[in-house]
Amino acid sequence: MNCFRSVRVLCALLLSVVASAQSELILGDAPELFVDQHFIESLDGTVLKLWSPREAEAVLQFDKPWEGRYSGYVTVIHDGDLYRAYYRGLPEAGKDGSDRETTCYAESADGIAWMKPELGIHEYDGSTANNIILMNNAPYSHNFSPFVDSRPGVADSERFKAVAGTKASGLAAWKSPDGIHWEKMGDTPIITEGAFDSQNVAFWSEAEEKYLCYFRVWSQGDFDGYRSIARTTSADFVNWTTPTEMTYGGTKREHLYTNQTQPYFRNPSIYVATAARFMPGRRVVDQATFEAIGGEAKYSGDCSDTVLMTSRGGTKYTRTFMEGFVRPGLGLSNWSSRTNYPALGIVPNGDEEMSFYIQRNYGQTTHHLQRLVLRTDGFVSVHAPYKGGTMTTRPLKLDGSRIVINYATSAAGSIRVAVLDENMIEIQEFTVFECNDILGDQIAREVKWKGDADLSQFKGQTIRLRFYMNDADLFSVRAVE
Repeated sequence: MNCFRSVRVLCALLLSVVASAQSELILGDAPELFVDQHFIESLDGTVLKLWSPREAEAVLQFDKPWEGRYSGYVTVIHDGDLYRAYYRGLPEAGKDGSDRETTCYAESADGIAWMKPELGIHEYDGSTANNIILMNNAPYSHNFSPFVDSRPGVADSERFKAVAGTKASGLAAWKSPDGIHWEKMGDTPIITEGAFDSQNVAFWSEAEEKYLCYFRVWSQGDFDGYRSIARTTSADFVNWTTPTEMTYGGTKREHLYTNQTQPYFRNPSIYVATAARFMPGRRVVDQATFEAIGGEAKYSGDCSDTVLMTSRGGTKYTRTFMEGFVRPGLGLSNWSSRTNYPALGIVPNGDEEMSFYIQRNYGQTTHHLQRLVLRTDGFVSVHAPYKGGTMTTRPLKLDGSRIVINYATSAAGSIRVAVLDENMIEIQEFTVFECNDILGDQIAREVKWKGDADLSQFKGQTIRLRFYMNDADLFSVRAVE
């Protein structure tokens, strides 16, 4: 009996070692965010805090005759020194995928001041002085969503790609050499199993080394149940796997109208989804009031906001927070149906801040795109109150010789870091008492210990980091040479 017990104990220990090896992290130059528990082993007196973006200026008015109150499904791309925006133009609501819809284009040098170039490609009402890049191509202007194809070796003629279509047509593939002149990649749709009645997004995943597409399905099929999201993958952008519906970590089901899943530009292994949460029948504005502020009565009966989800690949979203990431806000204009839908695209504006964009006053004559601002890496922080607390990482190996953190403290607050060995014991020269006190507010601050103790000795070894914090927020951590 004791022999069998010893075997069971030994097996349990071996399984524990294998599990530990499989879950070991590599901390390198790409910042680790705290949007989920991936990096965290324990929080003691600290919590994860969701940060709300700061509202900035209106950057685009959908005020051209071919644009209008039902413009939508915006994509924003940071392409070198240029910011590009793509969106549906639709002056009057109607059937999805009609010839009333156009695909429009705008650009910016800084992501703040935008202009609509007169491209001269299509004639509208007797003039080619417009920013239309696609026209009379139903149903594809309904939800045309491009991306820059970063796959190594991609042909120059296919540097930009896009997906678009409805359930009747399936999702078609498009290509462009310059992001302005587009053509379909064949007459056969690349993905046919889905509802597609939303903005469907695709990109090349550096982390997974394949194309991914996230698109609209319904949880019970045939436009029944909850608006949901499915994923499919491809090695060549032509042949795609059987779609699989995403899971949401066992959280309460909600209607997710757009998904806006994208690799985070500072760490492409983390996919950030700024999804539109739709609340059908949840009325705030009565029909007469909505008409008085420039809307149509039929679009007054629902409301929506933006939520934050993340994924690290596969078919699982993590919803660390069920609370709204972007609320509709004061006034009645953004409490109507299908407003507050975020654009696809989170883009940098310098080293210290990043922007994303959101549609405001949808269905109204004042419909526009607004810029929202967060600090770099600033979706979620490990937050410590005045009395203090700790955060301990999971086992990790360093791919670098210096630890750099993105953090903020009060004048009274501080952060210190200790390096722990495999037995959770603080290593001499790298204890919390040897760490130099860190206070202030910086995107990149190196952690140092007294005597300039050298972290390079830990390369290849398994360690943990423990952050001792009070009245402070930690947004990200990375290891650099």
